[in-house]
Amino acid sequence: MPVDERFRLTLAAVGILFFLTLAVATLRFHRLDELPPGLFFDEGANGLDALQVLRGEHAVYFPRNNGREPLGIYLMALAISILGRTELAIRMPTALAGTGTVFAVFWLGWLLFGRDEKCGTATPWRGLLIGGLAAGMLSVSLAQTVIGRTAFRVNFLPLLLCLSVALLWEGWQRRSSWRIALAGACAGLLAYTYIAARLAPVLFLLFGMSTILRWAASQDVGVEKGRGLFSLRFSPLASRLRAEIPLAGVFVGVGVAVSAPILFYFVMNPDQFFARSNQVSVFQSDMTFGNLFLAFFVNAWEHLFAFGIRGDPNWRHNFPGRPMLNLWEAFFLWCGVSIAVWRWRQPAFRLLLLWFALLLLPALLSRDDNVPHFLRMLGATPAIYLLTSAGVWETARLLRNRLFSGHDNSSLLRRVGDTRAGILLTLVVSGVLLAQGVHTYGYYFQEWGTSPGLDEVYEQIWTDLAIEMNKKPSEPGTVYLIGRTSDYAWHHQATTHPSFEYLYTGFAQTRIIHATTTHNLAPRIESALAAQEKVSTVHYVDWEDCLVGGNEYTDLQVTALLEKNGRYLKSESHDSFRIHSYAEIDLNRPWTFYEHLEPVTVDYDGGISVHGFALGLGKEQLSLNQQFDLDQERRLWIVILWQTAFDLEAVYSISLRLHSPEGGMVYQQDTVLENSASFPTNRWKADELVETLHFLDLPSELPPGNYELRLMLYDFETLKPAVELGVWEPETVLTSLQLSVGR
Repeated sequence: MPVDERFRLTLAAVGILFFLTLAVATLRFHRLDELPPGLFFDEGANGLDALQVLRGEHAVYFPRNNGREPLGIYLMALAISILGRTELAIRMPTALAGTGTVFAVFWLGWLLFGRDEKCGTATPWRGLLIGGLAAGMLSVSLAQTVIGRTAFRVNFLPLLLCLSVALLWEGWQRRSSWRIALAGACAGLLAYTYIAARLAPVLFLLFGMSTILRWAASQDVGVEKGRGLFSLRFSPLASRLRAEIPLAGVFVGVGVAVSAPILFYFVMNPDQFFARSNQVSVFQSDMTFGNLFLAFFVNAWEHLFAFGIRGDPNWRHNFPGRPMLNLWEAFFLWCGVSIAVWRWRQPAFRLLLLWFALLLLPALLSRDDNVPHFLRMLGATPAIYLLTSAGVWETARLLRNRLFSGHDNSSLLRRVGDTRAGILLTLVVSGVLLAQGVHTYGYYFQEWGTSPGLDEVYEQIWTDLAIEMNKKPSEPGTVYLIGRTSDYAWHHQATTHPSFEYLYTGFAQTRIIHATTTHNLAPRIESALAAQEKVSTVHYVDWEDCLVGGNEYTDLQVTALLEKNGRYLKSESHDSFRIHSYAEIDLNRPWTFYEHLEPVTVDYDGGISVHGFALGLGKEQLSLNQQFDLDQERRLWIVILWQTAFDLEAVYSISLRLHSPEGGMVYQQDTVLENSASFPTNRWKADELVETLHFLDLPSELPPGNYELRLMLYDFETLKPAVELGVWEPETVLTSLQLSVGR
């Protein structure tokens, strides 16, 4: 290669590397400790397992959170030992992996296309531009930026797969055992990354088999009478195979040795191997064959939309709806796929075709409410961008040949030459990628990063709570009770949120209150506090209901119970929550609103009866027939004791109503009756006594005076009221109350 051309090639390579470094430094690491906002559930679970590793509790597989391979967790543990228990420590390893993937794709593209496979001559500009363009598109991709900045263990899959293929490719060409051994080590490490990596051995196997078949087909072919259409002479092939077996043995042997611990774990625990794949499989056992095929076809069709039409709607994977490839990228992808199919005999194209098809299968074979699912497609991204880049190169070459096919050697094309054409194409592509990088930066940091719902997606409230609690001293006997934030199943099992557990470094005990309704809240509070050896101060974390979909009445009940059984200290307000503090908690008092139930009996014709009643304000219980002054800004709590007959089929609701002295109804509040398990009346056990708790808000416009509080029971489905036996009226007067003028 002439010195001038080598200099230009080196200059172009340095320019590409500079652009890639600038792109990944800006898009992968800028404000990584701030965006994404907070650690969401899966990231927190990774952090907890990393802390387990730092405590010396090692494992080759972590069953928590549907099971996770360990490579990312061990690297996070290393980062935590350096950076501390921070968000940055959790995300730095995966951000570095995403960055490494960009440079690995550049190297792999240069290796695959840096030499003409037909004549064996060097084609450095082709390799440089295909690898550089693929890496450039990957570095400025919005979806890859979103995924790369989140602590998904899948980020290690494309990196190690690229390194393994690149080392194997170069090692085989150079007959270098140590490079092939490194390739085998990277291939073995794939087993510790993500479930989709289980298809990597299939990729290597199919590519190896296809290569052997190409070797066989390239031998002299003879056709012998009576021996079929094809007859291959295997002697030259066998000789070649014997020469390649030692290198293949190095690759396979090292790969098996590195992956042996986790393979042995799965042999001993096969249920863990299939657990997650069975959960998300698009093929359900109750489907017919036709439905199975239809489910796969629809899922595959939805995922193909990712290329230029519609993208992943999940905020943690993408800017919702934006395709993985824009229209021009998608066009060149399918150009690249078509060219690869046409030239499948060339190893580079055959490898990328197999890679593209096999590593898309995890997405195509899994079901999800949000499709396409970019996370499960991530293993195929190197092949996707290399095929796209190859499509650009081959399309440009085809256009050049067509446009200048009639020119002689003095034509502009011949004068410019391949080198200058390569430089020109480099400049054009660099300009396009620079514009796309600026566009991605604006979308990520100015639109995606400021979207109103992003805090909820990444469950930032738990990060905020941990940071705030870390500022407070942890005194012995301090307990934090945390309100429910959603209906996720994990709330019924975990004592806290994993992200909070990872980030909180204090010593105070924390408990999520697993209450599904206000009726079973008091026992849950009592149980949470009784489990502690000592309780001196209780802090209740009251979330902003608009952020978490919480229940204001539940918060009222918790604070009222704590005020009744302890002494109120103070309340602190923060952006997404308030902390109410109480001292001198008496664990021996009953954790109920009432001290006793008034003996009231009302038998209804619908097979249900009232056997007790209590009402009060805050921690004070009021007498049933007592007239009292009531501040209209306070909420009245009401407890009713019920009993149902056998074979009750109706779902009953109640209506609590205020009537003026003139008899007219001025306010009502309706609710479906539910027991502590949130079951309606048709699922209550016969003769079981059930307490229900209700809060009654008095309207601010209610004038002072005397009022009656009445109860009406009615069928929720038919709205038909039940009547009291012997009285035959639908409404029952519970008590009277008086609003004072000086409220």
